[in-house]
Amino acid sequence: MASIVTYKYIKQNPDIMEYIRRADKALKAQGYTEHSFPHVEKVAQTASMILTELGYDERTAELARIAGMMHDIGNVINRADHAQSGAVMAFRLLDNLSMPASEICSIISAIGNHDEGTGLPLDPISAALIIADKTDVRRSRVRNSDFLTFDIHDRVNYAVEMSDVKFNDAHTSIILELKIDTNISSVLEYFEIFLQRMLLCKKASIFLGVKFEMIINGTNVL
Repeated sequence: MASIVTYKYIKQNPDIMEYIRRADKALKAQGYTEHSFPHVEKVAQTASMILTELGYDERTAELARIAGMMHDIGNVINRADHAQSGAVMAFRLLDNLSMPASEICSIISAIGNHDEGTGLPLDPISAALIIADKTDVRRSRVRNSDFLTFDIHDRVNYAVEMSDVKFNDAHTSIILELKIDTNISSVLEYFEIFLQRMLLCKKASIFLGVKFEMIINGTNVL
C-alpha cells in the first residue's frame, strides 16, 4: 500500500511541528543545546543523503528524512528515555495519518534506537539516523551567550568552526570532518563527551557496510 505521508507533508503538519517546538523548549529550560528545527532538519537531510549515496531507493531515503525530522519529539515528555517515548508518540501520529504499518515500523524503530545509551542500528534507516544525529556538532547549537559560564558541552560545540559529513570517493567510508578551535576546547574534551556517540556511529557505519572515520583539524583520529 502506497503512502501519502511524505517529508513535505510532515513539515506542514501543525501538530508534529508543535511537538518539535515544545520538545526543544523543554530542553532549553534544562540548559541543553539547540534541538529545534535547524537540528532536526539537518539530521533529516544527512540521514537521507547517506542512504541515497549508498544506493537505497528514494522511499527508503524519504523515510529516513521523516525519522530525522521526528526523532527528538520525546523530549517534550522527558529527556530520560526520550528515544522510546518519541517512538511511541511517532507511532500514534503516523498511524493517525494512515501510514502503512511497514513504514511506521521503520520510522519508530529508528527513533527508538537513536540514543547512544540504549540504541543500536537495526536496519538502514536506524543506522543512517544514528550517524546523522550524532555527527551534528556545531557552534550554532550553543544557546548560552555567556562564555564564562560555558559547561563542557557548550565549549565543545562552540569550538567547532566547521563540521561536514561526507563519503570518500570510493564510498567505502563515511567521514566526519571537523575544524576545532583548540583555544576553546581540546580534542580530548571532544572525545570526553562524544566518544560513546562516535563508537555508535562506527557500529552504524559497519551495519551499512562502510567504515566510519573522523578527521579533526586535518588529522585522522578515528
